[in-house]
Amino acid sequence: MTGLINVVGAAVVDSLAAPAQLLVARRTAPPQFAGMWEFPGGKVETGESPEAALHRELAEELGVTVRLGPELESGVPTGWPLNERAAMRVWFAELASGKPRPLEDHDELRWVPLLESEAALALPWIPADLPIVRALLERVAAPA
Repeated sequence: MTGLINVVGAAVVDSLAAPAQLLVARRTAPPQFAGMWEFPGGKVETGESPEAALHRELAEELGVTVRLGPELESGVPTGWPLNERAAMRVWFAELASGKPRPLEDHDELRWVPLLESEAALALPWIPADLPIVRALLERVAAPA
């Protein structure tokens, strides 16, 4: 695919070593996604590494700095497909400093338990994020 929009997302967990909770964010826009839940993150800017973009986006959207853990692999180098024009790579992350606040694009943040998958799956996720949530739950249930 040419001209693919590269997006990054963070699976912010309470602990990289033993994740038990996931921080999720509720969108305010665009209208078709308002009120739905997602992984915080955003577009990679020209000349920016995916990891640098993720650090920038989390500072802008949540007011936090994080330590990045492993990537949640999708099986393809471009990442998880969001639509025909965009794909997202997702990394595990834990808070390094700051208290998460919904500063941009979100109106609510919530910690959801990972060990009770029903709690995470019960949220109305942006459709493209749902396969990522399922993969994350599988990964946490059966760590590498």
